[in-house]
Amino acid sequence: MSDAKKELTIGMLGCGVVGSQVVRLLLEDSGDFAARSGAKLTLKKIAVRDAKVKREKVPANLITTDADSVVDDPAIDIIIEVMGGLEPARKLLLRAIGNGKSIITANKALLAHHGAELFEAADKNGVDLYYEAAVGGAIPILRPLRESIVGDHVYRVMGIVNGTTNFILTKMDESGSEFAVALKEAQDLGFAEADPTADIEGHDAAAKAAILAGLAFHTRVNIKDVSCEGITRISARDIAVARDIDHVIKLLAIAEINGKGEISVRVHPTLISRQHPLAAVRGSFNAIFVEAESAGELMFYGRGAGGAPTASAILGDLIAIARNKTRGGEGHGESDYAELRFADRGQVLTRYLIRMDVADKPGVLAAIAQIFASNSVSIETVRQSGHDASAELIVMTHQAPEGSLAATVAAIAKSDVVKSVESVIRVEGATR
Repeated sequence: MSDAKKELTIGMLGCGVVGSQVVRLLLEDSGDFAARSGAKLTLKKIAVRDAKVKREKVPANLITTDADSVVDDPAIDIIIEVMGGLEPARKLLLRAIGNGKSIITANKALLAHHGAELFEAADKNGVDLYYEAAVGGAIPILRPLRESIVGDHVYRVMGIVNGTTNFILTKMDESGSEFAVALKEAQDLGFAEADPTADIEGHDAAAKAAILAGLAFHTRVNIKDVSCEGITRISARDIAVARDIDHVIKLLAIAEINGKGEISVRVHPTLISRQHPLAAVRGSFNAIFVEAESAGELMFYGRGAGGAPTASAILGDLIAIARNKTRGGEGHGESDYAELRFADRGQVLTRYLIRMDVADKPGVLAAIAQIFASNSVSIETVRQSGHDASAELIVMTHQAPEGSLAATVAAIAKSDVVKSVESVIRVEGATR
């Protein structure tokens, strides 16, 4: 029998928006997939929580509520997991791996929490574990990090990896609206969930940051290693200040290596110049900006979520695994040989924009400048505007350790000349 006639069977865990698109494309393009992969790809069984839910173009005879029957079926070669969540996804995938099945998952939270366990199991059992769809939807970013620039030294990955927050911040920038108004619009248009916590608090981006950092620096990165701050405190005034200095605010995932060979991984609202490529990424689109020693600056841009875009990445992984199986190859395992140390978060270098309400009287600026100096933080720019008995003071710092900047803000908040610290936003974007 020729390779072109070999059959590989597929089981799926979950069949929501993404899973339904995977099924549709698998059935519609089966001939093309067979030609590209060298095998007939047959979908045999789909495990769901509720079999009564209507799923357009998903054959009812494939549906089961018994997930164990999918991962334990000896006739199934490959498992596609799109059910989400940590459990029972973790246990089911470990069981499937133990049964000799290769895995494709779009579950960034699972990988960020339990990736090491899954990779060890896959290596032990000699099966593939692919996860391109876990970061950036249809954007091909993980494979380039794992393959295309694996011969290079990456020193920074900085990206917009959550479409919901980018949509909200874009609307705030375009219309001047407050956060709550932009969030409501995002929910009404389907760009934000009814409970948007994972997105707006940065948890979704943090999971993706952990995955990106692990690949970029060949080191195991757990979500616990990622410092995380969401966008809920960003105000229309913050957006206006950013515009006045020709910047935008984006929720960025940043993974970088310092001169000591230590890595840091963080997610937070960030001011970047409108001249930076990431500043032009609007709406629900995602983009990842990579800086490497030899390749220089690279940017990967596209739709970071949605049924069809994410299904595209899953099917790319499916064809890759099918080729491995038909041609006797084996996919890439975990690349964690470097085992780099994590930098002390207090020593990570960044810049702050600090906006404060101060007393409108002589000596205020001198008093605040002294606080900065006493914490070894230098000031780059100062802007001041007065109203009634108060004044808004906006200070942009030079680069300094995070700990020194945080100590400066704490001291400013206690100062007699400062009525309130209105906002503190990090500033990034300068390239090497």
